[in-house]
Order: sequence, then structure tokens, then C-alpha cells
Amino acid sequence: MATALSVNKTVKVEQIGSPIRRRHDQRETLMGLGLNRIGRIAELADTPSTRGMIAKVAHLVRFVEDK
Repeated sequence: MATALSVNKTVKVEQIGSPIRRRHDQRETLMGLGLNRIGRIAELADTPSTRGMIAKVAHLVRFVEDK
């Protein structure tokens, strides 16, 4: 029986916007997510802290669906 902690959920995000002319903390958040170039995709653990970082730069990233 699998518990919620043993299931490794991930989320993929792609950078679609430039951090140029954005606040410094938004630029650092993108780097913290592993994104530093438009078109780059990062696969991240689906945790509340990651979701908060994504929400902070939601206008610069989009979710990528697995195919």
C-alpha cells in the first residue's frame, strides 16, 4: 500500500517569458527553479514550496503536460 510520502509526484514547467526588466527576486526564483533561458523545461518535485515559487513567476512559466 503506497502512502502519500512514497509517491514521488513531479511537475514540469517551461520558461516562456524573459526575466529582463523584472524584479530581482523574480529572476532569482527562476534560477531557483532551474530555469534561466526561454524554452528551458525543468522537472521539479511537486511540493508546496515549489508551487509557491511557480506562483511567484506564473507570468513567466507554463506547465508542460506529459505525453
